[in-house]
Amino acid sequence: MFNDLFKKKSQQNSPSMKDKLSEKEEQEPQENAAEHTENTTSAETQPEQPNPKDDLQQQFDDMRTKYLYLLSDFENYKRNVAKERLELHQTAGRDIMAALLSVLDDFDRAAKNNVLDAGMTLVHHKLLHILQSKGLVSLDCNPGDAFNPDNQEAVAEIPASSDELKGNVVDVLEKGYQLGERIIRYSKVVVGK
Repeated sequence: MFNDLFKKKSQQNSPSMKDKLSEKEEQEPQENAAEHTENTTSAETQPEQPNPKDDLQQQFDDMRTKYLYLLSDFENYKRNVAKERLELHQTAGRDIMAALLSVLDDFDRAAKNNVLDAGMTLVHHKLLHILQSKGLVSLDCNPGDAFNPDNQEAVAEIPASSDELKGNVVDVLEKGYQLGERIIRYSKVVVGK
């Protein structure tokens, strides 16, 4: 639309092709007779002005493309926000759970040494059950398992008593735990070398 207005304005201010030709003919009437026929044929073969419908169609296509890009960006934004919200919901109590892991470790050590009475055993099971209901999962690791650096932390290396323990877990010092998809504490293990 602006292009059409600009073309009309420039056509009004500038002399037309015919005016230019008539000025040349007045200056050199006989020599330019042959050139005049060439100029008129070249003027006839010049491309026509663009159709306003084509301009509108081009503008429509551009706006549609921009709309599709914006729609795609917005859908990606909604998906990312939903994912972050779900992750936040799953790991909201991560700090509290990490603090409670030391209490759980103390209960596990006491249970392993058979120093818990019946009441404390119930408290231990209740605490463990509550933490598991909130999404806490223990990372199982036993002596003899292969060392996995993705969820285990090697605290020490000791000479292995047999060849099958080389590169494997010899002892588990602390259990590892995972909350949702994130590991909140790696298993602390001793590896044979």
